[in-house]
Amino acid sequence: MNWRHIIIPLFALVLMGWAYHAYGWPGIVFVVTGGVMWVLLNFYRLVTLLKRAANRPIGYVDSAVMLNAKLKPGVPLMHVIALTRSLGQLESEKDTQPEIYTWKDGTESVVRCEFRDGRLAQWELTRPKAAEGEATTA
Repeated sequence: MNWRHIIIPLFALVLMGWAYHAYGWPGIVFVVTGGVMWVLLNFYRLVTLLKRAANRPIGYVDSAVMLNAKLKPGVPLMHVIALTRSLGQLESEKDTQPEIYTWKDGTESVVRCEFRDGRLAQWELTRPKAAEGEATTA
């Protein structure tokens, strides 16, 4: 169960009750105005993020190795899109859990991310094998 679906509305109701008790109707107006401002800021952040991602190919990242190093469990999909500046290539069926997205870089290294309920659950980095005769560096 996702507690955020319960705690955030409960916190908003408690805050509105306190504002009404302390300041009356102007307190309610102030709290509602703050809530609308918070929603608008998050909407602006989302639109800006998607505008940046729209200018890049789907599923492309500059460096898959660096993306792999920056990922942490539990981060939302929007955070990963902000890191890559690109929408991921959807590998799972649409609207099914878990959602699996991949990002490739120029060396064909692939980061495969699994999201459950919009949060990163696990990921793996797959690097191409070195061609015969090529020297590999550690």
